Amino acid sequence: MSTPIEVDICVVGAGPVGATLAASLAAAGLRVAAVDAAPLPPMELPAFDGRAYAIALTSQRLLASAGVWDRLPEAPCPILGIRVADGRPGEAASPLSLHFDHADLGEEPFGWMVEARSLRVALNAGLPHLPNLAVFAPARAEVARGPDGVVLGLSTGEEIRARLVVGAEGRNSPLRRQAGIPAARLDYHCLGIVGAIAHDRPHHNIAIEQFLPHGPFAQLPMNGIPGHPHVSAIVWTERAAIARAALAMEDAAYGRQIAARLGDHLGGVRPIGRRWSYPLTAMHAARYTAERLALVGDAAHGIHPIAGQGLNLGFRDVAALAEQVIAAVKAGEDPGAPQVLARYQAARRPDSLVMLGATHALERLFTCRLPPVRLARRLGIAAVDRLPGLKRFFARRAMGIGGATGLAAGRGLAPPG
Repeated sequence: MSTPIEVDICVVGAGPVGATLAASLAAAGLRVAAVDAAPLPPMELPAFDGRAYAIALTSQRLLASAGVWDRLPEAPCPILGIRVADGRPGEAASPLSLHFDHADLGEEPFGWMVEARSLRVALNAGLPHLPNLAVFAPARAEVARGPDGVVLGLSTGEEIRARLVVGAEGRNSPLRRQAGIPAARLDYHCLGIVGAIAHDRPHHNIAIEQFLPHGPFAQLPMNGIPGHPHVSAIVWTERAAIARAALAMEDAAYGRQIAARLGDHLGGVRPIGRRWSYPLTAMHAARYTAERLALVGDAAHGIHPIAGQGLNLGFRDVAALAEQVIAAVKAGEDPGAPQVLARYQAARRPDSLVMLGATHALERLFTCRLPPVRLARRLGIAAVDRLPGLKRFFARRAMGIGGATGLAAGRGLAPPG
């Protein structure tokens, strides 16, 4: 076996959240290792496949500070407005709608739509060039945590010794299970359908969220691609049986189902790229930390996509953990010490619980079909549109402002030393 590799932090899981954390810490001068069971995709990724992320303003700040944003190979599409309405498939949306304009809060957009492959390329382009970061992928890790540190034995034969290990391996996190941290789960018995559409009319950088009986339907503006000047992403929540039937349809029939939920404001629509789906569940870990362990992203929490904040919530974990760890190392403290992990959990768990509760309440409110409730929520949407203070509050939450700290709040973090 080779000489053990000594690092400050080892991040297990190199998806968008884990890779961004590794990049953020390494860019700040910490010694970091990243381990993932799958090989990192090559730079030459396949063509447009329809998947995209809605990146909130605070998440963009984090990605910029980590050196990822400037490496995006394709320009992201800014979201300048959001329109919210209640409706039913095949019917016009209620005229009692709510419209958010980014100009009401300043010059910056609410967020950006970034192709999933574009973010992956940017991360993979930057990780190998960070002098303080060692990447092991594909590799599996046997992790032993103790009072004095963490030892990771890799399937490749290397051994990593760290002061803190971070679980970023998703909702079925092996590190969370190994630590005996229970997680509460809720199954919504729905599927989320993700993909892209081409349409006849421009979207003018406006995102639409239609609240329908089985869940929200979102149209999110994207930049055009060759052959399709007007393109949007869709996130469609539907009961599992209906969703499976829609996914099996030919393009023309599938497009008609999309149009029935979207409306005709974009003209004719045509599905492009692949169709993706995933079961909708909520999950929350009882703790975000254990001895020498911190959980981030989906390893710690998962929420309903009704507010489009799942990935952004994970990025806020990254910002908060990076802030605490970098400050500890700078002060000569142990980054895996209990007090450092306690500060991270105190910074993140309340915000995540609020978002989990809010998205669950919204899902229950907007899927209720009782006529009095439908009328009340339409009147409520219209009322928020006429209350500037409340409207600004919701707009700031959409941008990620309020639960963000450190890097995501726009504060640069000085490197240790």
